[in-house]
Amino acid sequence: MTRAPRRSATLTRAEIVELFSRLRELNPKPTTELEYSTPFELLVAVTLSAQATDVGVNKATRRLFPVANTPAAILALGEDGLKQYISTIGLFNAKAKNVITACRILLDEHGGEVPRSREALEALPGVGRKTANVVLNTAFGEPTMAVDTHIFRVANRTGLAPGKDVRAVEDRLVKVVPAEFMQDAHHWLILHGRYVCKARKPDCPQCVIRDLCRFKDKTP
Repeated sequence: MTRAPRRSATLTRAEIVELFSRLRELNPKPTTELEYSTPFELLVAVTLSAQATDVGVNKATRRLFPVANTPAAILALGEDGLKQYISTIGLFNAKAKNVITACRILLDEHGGEVPRSREALEALPGVGRKTANVVLNTAFGEPTMAVDTHIFRVANRTGLAPGKDVRAVEDRLVKVVPAEFMQDAHHWLILHGRYVCKARKPDCPQCVIRDLCRFKDKTP
């Protein structure tokens, strides 16, 4: 009896194309679950979302943005005034300080506009590489890959882009994701990790890429 050939630990290019084709068919126009209407609102929302849920951030920004949704308006609130709107979010003291300082920099150095360069974004307090990638991708349409815990998990479990740390996974994803999928890949992967390929108990029976996935401990 001939044995089936052993699959490699990582997905082949054809499998990667199939993976994203299925995710696209399931959700043709994915987007962030953070609520925003301008690049600045997105920047604030993503900054607030560190170690917090999108649901929790949205509850706070639904109160904040109708009152203040520009750098000048938030700066006018002041740090203590801003805290009143975001106090339900984890680490709100540090986040309020960062947002206020970022607003001042945006007004002083960028005419109140959110910059479209990674360097300028990462120079803002509270904005790291992941946040910059989210803003560049979602607000400005850049083909960047923001890797959070969900994407890190999915990339490693499936064999799509294994890596020991977030940056290694990001670099590999940028290399292996076909250009036609790159713009939306971040959203497909994060949503898949959030709702299907969950940390404690992945919902493998409902997974549209189960047959492609290299995860050894699939749930029945």
